[in-house]
Amino acid sequence: MFKRINSSRFLLKLVERTSNLLAKQRGLPIVLGIVLVIIGFIFQLLNFSMENQTIELLGIITHNAGVLIALIGLVLSTPLGK
Repeated sequence: MFKRINSSRFLLKLVERTSNLLAKQRGLPIVLGIVLVIIGFIFQLLNFSMENQTIELLGIITHNAGVLIALIGLVLSTPLGK
């Protein structure tokens, strides 16, 4: 199974393009993470006024995804070079 994944041209091109994009714009994942945290905060404010479980779930998911993306962006910024 892993041999098939390792020999996939689609995944190879996807990783190469992503690596090239992140090498040129190292701050992009960090900014994206911050934007997602702000959107999660807005969802949580809306949930405070509406008391809706769906909005609460969206707020939690976007907040946590934003934190993870920002942390991964910080970790990847050094190995990708200046």
